[in-house]
Amino acid sequence: MDRRTFVKATCVGSASLFLKDFDLLAQAEVTLPQPPPIEVHGLPQAKPSPLGMPGLFPGRVVEISDPGSIVRNRVSQPVVCRMLEDGMKDLTGESSVRAAWAKFIDPADTVGIKINPSGAPACCSSPEIVREIISGVQSVGVPARNIVIYDRYSYEIDIGSYQALLTPGVRVVGIQDGFVDTSGYDPNVYCDANFFGEWETRSYMASIVAHGVTKIINVPTMKDHSASGVTGCLKNLGYGTFNNVARSHRAPYSFTNPLIGVMCSVEPLRSKAVLHIMDGMRQVWHGGPLTQVQDFIYQAGLLLVGTDPVAMDTIELQLIEKKRREQGAPSVWEHDPKSITPDGHEFYHDATKNLFFRQPGHIAAAGKLGLGIADLKQIDHRQIHAA
Repeated sequence: MDRRTFVKATCVGSASLFLKDFDLLAQAEVTLPQPPPIEVHGLPQAKPSPLGMPGLFPGRVVEISDPGSIVRNRVSQPVVCRMLEDGMKDLTGESSVRAAWAKFIDPADTVGIKINPSGAPACCSSPEIVREIISGVQSVGVPARNIVIYDRYSYEIDIGSYQALLTPGVRVVGIQDGFVDTSGYDPNVYCDANFFGEWETRSYMASIVAHGVTKIINVPTMKDHSASGVTGCLKNLGYGTFNNVARSHRAPYSFTNPLIGVMCSVEPLRSKAVLHIMDGMRQVWHGGPLTQVQDFIYQAGLLLVGTDPVAMDTIELQLIEKKRREQGAPSVWEHDPKSITPDGHEFYHDATKNLFFRQPGHIAAAGKLGLGIADLKQIDHRQIHAA
């Protein structure tokens, strides 16, 4: 059998496997397929940095909450400013906000701020928070022209109206204009794995990450995710930096574990991501990452700040699980075949249903790659509440 025949047979076999899986959902238990090996090609000249994940403060997560930060779905700029200042000082131990930012950013840096516009307009990285981060970066001497707000899809950035809402002079960049646009990616930096017999088995790193910015501040939103369990620091970085990632999950199965962590471990992404500020103003507890259903979006009024993405995602997972329990929804760890539906409309309106067998274990898997601490007992979870 030649290679072309072999690949075709693999694709046909995979397709028949996943089509018949929906006929097997009446079974009491499901055996999930094992992930394939993932080949990684980082940037050869990249030098690891001590600021890289898990960063200067492994295991430390500062949670700041203020019910006045979001009222009737509007985020308060002054309140968010105070929350972020408190969080940065508590994280670093510095007495001034400028000194806290200077722990991570130098005046000569080109700073990338990785937003999450996915889910706009209902839930995306709040422009109010992004403006405060820009102000913090500028406080240490970085000019506006050396600050880049970026994400994968230009059209999602447009829906979020970031160009109109952020500081003048700051660049706003969409890595790709369409689903098949690869011009913004480096073909020499990639992860290679064959998940479901797909033709293109490589996911390439964005050139702006590989060669453009020198530091990255990661601004994920607090959401559940139908395939990975949650969208947090790790997924926002990994799947927002590499292309061709949707191939890692084909209903009802997902290989987001371990792909998300593997992608975050690739240099220079690992070393450039020095700070994570999770936007928990709005918390999506079901239907993530794209839901527009307000019943599943809780106005939590939270910020999480840290350098350890694994610890932060562990806390996020705990918070989303708590909210799901309160709402009578099943755990994101549930792998009951009866919960799986091929109907997207049903999933978006029924918190007991899901499209995939979720993989929140990607967080602990990233911890095993050295990206951070996943054990709750070892996490220094600091909580600051409004007086």
